Amino acid sequence: MDLLASQASARPLNRQDFKTLTLAALGGALEFYDFIIFVFFAVVVGNLFFPPDIPEWLRQFQTFGIFAAGYLARPLGGIIMAHFGDLIGRKRMFTLSILMMAVPTLLIGLLPTYASFGIGAPLILLGLRILQGAAIGGEVPGAWVFVAEHVPASRVGVACGILTAGLTSGILLGSLVATAINSNLTPDQVASWGWRLAFLLGGAFGIIAMYLRRWLHETPVFAELQARKALAAELPLKRVLREHKEAVVLSMLLTWLLSAGIVVVILMTPTFLQKLYAVAPAEALRANSLAIVALTVGCMVAGRLCDWLGSGVTFICGSLALALSCWHFYTGLQGGTEQLFSSYALAGFCVGIVGAVPYVMVNAFPAVVRFSGLSFSYNLAYAIFGGLTPMLVTLWLKSNPLAPAHYVVGLCGVGLLVGLYLCWQERRRGSLLAEVAG
Repeated sequence: MDLLASQASARPLNRQDFKTLTLAALGGALEFYDFIIFVFFAVVVGNLFFPPDIPEWLRQFQTFGIFAAGYLARPLGGIIMAHFGDLIGRKRMFTLSILMMAVPTLLIGLLPTYASFGIGAPLILLGLRILQGAAIGGEVPGAWVFVAEHVPASRVGVACGILTAGLTSGILLGSLVATAINSNLTPDQVASWGWRLAFLLGGAFGIIAMYLRRWLHETPVFAELQARKALAAELPLKRVLREHKEAVVLSMLLTWLLSAGIVVVILMTPTFLQKLYAVAPAEALRANSLAIVALTVGCMVAGRLCDWLGSGVTFICGSLALALSCWHFYTGLQGGTEQLFSSYALAGFCVGIVGAVPYVMVNAFPAVVRFSGLSFSYNLAYAIFGGLTPMLVTLWLKSNPLAPAHYVVGLCGVGLLVGLYLCWQERRRGSLLAEVAG
């Protein structure tokens, strides 16, 4: 694995590194807010954009289906942006992605509903979600590559952890906005016009973030490749599929784990709390906000552990912690919601293992095809697993209220196996380096 060898590995993070991390994380947070605010108003959106006489489970299934459509569009948008990111520069694609997110978010806030526009309303909503998916497909891999190529190799873990924490803070921002709207408006006001505020704010935030990104600089790694005329001489994705199949599979498995943690534990659980356990929307969102704060801290801890202990040990310990905390959280809800906030916060912190995922992926591909390799693997896996997970878990819930727990714990088993593989890989690489040194 290429360890960003062109960077000085020993120096600490400097002022420019923190500036880059701050601007990248801020933009990523606002873009992530735009993408996920939909799920916090899933119940309202379902009531407004689908016929009133259909069964409730079908309404929620269709609503989460539109949410999932964004994930299905991610591979195409991500692959195209990554292709040009590997050939003409990381910064340009990093800026374009946020423009493609801000405009559809504004338009969603202005859409007519089923009552006034009929079947055209959910169809237009579906189209805008697809555009958002294409944008986020380029944003997240681009952000990870961008910061990893700016910081020293020995600080890639903490940098990726901080950036992932920034991305997850976008979920927190969405949760806080949704909480404020539900707390200060009546249910009728939320259904009438309040839900639109979240999308209009998101669009405005996205435009601000796009402006701020003009202060970012191209990565030193790409600039060096460009100066040495060492950019990919063929289609970058073709080289990825021919020479880096192992890295692709590894990245896709880790993305599956990431999607289980984020989509189920963070994004879908507030809706589950309302529907299954009669938790008030405002209380569910407050608990969710606390879990996201814990998630943000967990991401930074996981990234630091990668730099300190290696990715293998981090994933073994993190996967076990996530499995235990999620099982405790979901099974505990069946006995009542007295420990809702504490157990949800613990589960959120353990979901922070996702902060270690980009560390593995940015080091899995050489710089010349890093953006394409990471983007293809991440977006294809997220399109499959992130897109199908909401519908699968929703259908599973009809027969088993512990469906979220079973799904997440099962994926923790995948994370544990990946951790064992990474430990073996790190040990083998250490032995090879010792032989060379000897």
